[in-house]
Amino acid sequence: MTFDPQFMIHNSHLEDLAEFSERDPQLKRLNKQIYAYTSPLVSQLPVKNPGIYTITGGRQIGKTTCAKQWMLHLLNEGVSPQCIVYFTGEIIMDHFFLIRQIQSYLQKMPKNLLHYMIVDEVTYINNWDMGVKFLADAGLLENVILILTGSDLAIIREARMRFPGRRGTANQVDYHLHPLSFYEFLKLTKAIEDLEAIVASETISSNISTKFQKPFEEYLIHGGYLTAINDFAKDKRINKNTLDTYSDWVRGDVVKRGKKDAYCREFFTAMIKRQNSQITWNALAKDFSIDHHATVADYADLLMSMDAIFIQKALQEDRLTGAPKKARKLIFTDPFIYHAIVSWLNPSQDPFGDNILRDINDSKTASYLVESCVVSHFSRWYSTYYIKAEGEVDVAYIKNKKFWPIEVKWTEQMRSKDLKQIQKYKNGIVLSKQQDIGKINTTPSFPLPWYLAKIAYENDSF
Repeated sequence: MTFDPQFMIHNSHLEDLAEFSERDPQLKRLNKQIYAYTSPLVSQLPVKNPGIYTITGGRQIGKTTCAKQWMLHLLNEGVSPQCIVYFTGEIIMDHFFLIRQIQSYLQKMPKNLLHYMIVDEVTYINNWDMGVKFLADAGLLENVILILTGSDLAIIREARMRFPGRRGTANQVDYHLHPLSFYEFLKLTKAIEDLEAIVASETISSNISTKFQKPFEEYLIHGGYLTAINDFAKDKRINKNTLDTYSDWVRGDVVKRGKKDAYCREFFTAMIKRQNSQITWNALAKDFSIDHHATVADYADLLMSMDAIFIQKALQEDRLTGAPKKARKLIFTDPFIYHAIVSWLNPSQDPFGDNILRDINDSKTASYLVESCVVSHFSRWYSTYYIKAEGEVDVAYIKNKKFWPIEVKWTEQMRSKDLKQIQKYKNGIVLSKQQDIGKINTTPSFPLPWYLAKIAYENDSF
């Protein structure tokens, strides 16, 4: 198959199948890492059902690597190399070019075989959804598994609505790639022997519970981002370039969507200043050059659609929905994102020593990162809120048509007044630094790192 030279670097399987994993830029880089992670998504993506599928997730999360691993999986399953094509949206200007490229390669592909096409970072392409709709309406995708990836959840979600009935017959057509959960990190690094049996158990002894402590402290440094995990495994620090790469991507995507880099800086500065606090858009707007709540809300929604932050609403208990008029909390979706943004806001030649270690050793910031981890983990599988009544409860997730309250206490000592609200709920629990399972008055208490790994194990979405 004659291939456009500008796409050839990502399609070396067409030249030499045996050397694909050594020549492909993502797979080659992955093979050099201490920890090479393969997402379970690779084996869950379709191999037989034609249709239009999406993979969404934040920047630097591994969507491109996952797509390349899926290509390798297809090749290992015996799919003809000539039936697989990868395009990067970063060099496709508009939907006209996209249509021409796909039409051209469909004509060159073997007839009467299923075809596999990937358009990576599709949201870079102007009017990409119009191009996909045209191809589908023209019947050109009837024998194609088309995988679209993108970092903007809102744009992809909106565009999906424009081609209903064209997605195919598979039960699942949309996938969301997250950073590695704490459990996935433990599993990848083999940090704890017999991990699966330990997290599958309903009880845990203190001597086993303590084994989770050090890996969790490391997770608060590198989070679930594979590059950061490998940085720390190799050098016991997160490299400045790794931090800069992520913050540059976020800022670039903000500007690409018509927003201002300066306002992005102001937003993150105000957000970090109010960590763990309930906020309103009006209050946050006071830290902006333009004092307008709508501007703040726009930036918050954009950053949430990019999977950089999570907007945690207060729970309306009688309706099990967010309370629209109550204040919100802003949560970083991963510790690594927090560290990358702080390193951008506070430039340093040694961001690990000057920023990360400082924050990890600060009890208030560490507590914020721990609570953020709990919130972001639960929000992967459940609708997740906080409770604001006479007191406050950090997390309330919805399951089986009821809410389940969780109080997070990452301190050596717990004050009874901080637990008054959680103790009002019969199904409430406390997650803490304590190594034993016990009770605080009548409320069950669990070791936080173990419980966080356990909830991820039990709710593995793949």
